[in-house]
Amino acid sequence: MRLQQRGDEPQRPPKSQRKESTVRRTAELDDLSRRAAVEFAGRARRAGLVDVGYTTMDTPVGRLLVATTRNGLVRLAFPEEPEDVVLEELAATLSPRVIASPNMTDGVRRQLDAYFDGRGRGLRTRVDWALTPPGFFRKVLEVTARIPFGSVSTYGQVAKLAGSPRAARAAGNALHENPIPIVVPCHRVVPSSGGIGQYGGREWRKAFLLRLEGATAQGGGNTASEASLARAPNHGR
Repeated sequence: MRLQQRGDEPQRPPKSQRKESTVRRTAELDDLSRRAAVEFAGRARRAGLVDVGYTTMDTPVGRLLVATTRNGLVRLAFPEEPEDVVLEELAATLSPRVIASPNMTDGVRRQLDAYFDGRGRGLRTRVDWALTPPGFFRKVLEVTARIPFGSVSTYGQVAKLAGSPRAARAAGNALHENPIPIVVPCHRVVPSSGGIGQYGGREWRKAFLLRLEGATAQGGGNTASEASLARAPNHGR
């Protein structure tokens, strides 16, 4: 056995062991960081210091950002919208007290999971309309929120029920700016001339959602009657 002489460098473990140790320490630090974030979010929520809680989730239509308030779901963003931009919008428009909070968004995430897995025929979560301007814009989205699962309506029909029968194009613009797609189902609004029409979340998503609900990519399926839309319950404040 060779004794270490003065000036000798201590023997280093093999490179593979050093790499494995580094990976393990990094994973441990990530786990501690996640736990600390969850604990902090929980304490802040219990202390009433959180006005907007958010999280992200993977779905068949991409990674979604989900944000809720005490009043309900306030924002759902597709991956084309940068997360930092959406969070800045929420902070500037609603409250600077925006924090990652899986607990606040758990109910919505469960419903979305069931929806995409085919285990739910609709999303009944409460909606917070705080990011929706009052007037015609708001009325268009409220009418759209009443369109049943598996049914479709037209831009003209939605505009009529929102109070402006000749404003089909304006109704389309309002739907394009919908801050809560999927839950407020703007994908269920199609042109009267056929096809699926445009979609702020990209047309392939609209086609996917219609197929998921039993309507064809051409906007087939049941057409919601004006009477049913007028009497259907509207979720939200």
